[in-house]
Amino acid sequence: MRSSLRTSRAVTRSSSIPLLVSFPAYAPEILCYPAPVATKSVVVNRSPVLTLWASIVAERLGHARSTALTLGKAVAGLNAQSKGRRLGIYEEGASAAPGRKPRKPSKPASGTVLLLGRAVPVVKTPKGPLAAANNRVESPDSVRRYLEQKFGAALPEVEAAMRALAKAYPPQQLESIGFSLYEEFRPEVPRGVKGWGAKGRLDLDRLRELTRSAGNHNT
Repeated sequence: MRSSLRTSRAVTRSSSIPLLVSFPAYAPEILCYPAPVATKSVVVNRSPVLTLWASIVAERLGHARSTALTLGKAVAGLNAQSKGRRLGIYEEGASAAPGRKPRKPSKPASGTVLLLGRAVPVVKTPKGPLAAANNRVESPDSVRRYLEQKFGAALPEVEAAMRALAKAYPPQQLESIGFSLYEEFRPEVPRGVKGWGAKGRLDLDRLRELTRSAGNHNT
């Protein structure tokens, strides 16, 4: 004990001299931190959910990430147009949002890609093939920012859950049931006009449940 006190004083007198200080042996206290809690749900409207899911399906079908992002955004836009016309929000044949003038595509469509039941026009660009629905060529960077804004910090976890579900099915099967799967987990919103643009709860546990169910069926 006295030697310890002498050592302590030595450190005080000359802190510039390195000293080897021995401490009594004892069991160190183990700090236990709670495991990270998985996100269970995200409040969001349906459009970004469909955009992300469609882009992940497109990747699973072999499209490059940049192409897939634009295809996902285009599918969500085409789906919104169809629902808008059905609800009387858009006039029949209208392709732009109310109050906006349609813009001409910068390049003519050179082909189409069928994704989740929607035929999406695609054009060749220096960045590769990009979707050109809604009278404009979609930008992959804009779609990424859109998804980050809508999902916030939950985006990586939502994306991981969707990717797991997409990988649970062979590409050919996923291509045929992709939209039906989306209907199984999309946020619940009021029916009719009241549900237009409304936010609902995206249940990530439901996504994980669908993934487990797919694994059971495919084993």
